[in-house]
Amino acid sequence: MSEKNYIPLWEKYSLSIDECAMYFGIGCKTLRQFIAEHDDENFVLMIGSHVRIKRRLFEEYLDLNVSIL
Repeated sequence: MSEKNYIPLWEKYSLSIDECAMYFGIGCKTLRQFIAEHDDENFVLMIGSHVRIKRRLFEEYLDLNVSIL
């Protein structure tokens, strides 16, 4: 990816599981398990079979909840 097309994680609307794990410091396996149990939450975005996490909404969810698992 060229530098002019690079978007920092904190500016992206949605994150992949790997990006989300890196950004929030949560393991990929933990995130996948959590998403499987909360697939109806508004921070989960399904694009075909691909899962994306709406960064801002997930931040708000984490702020309001003590633990995710």
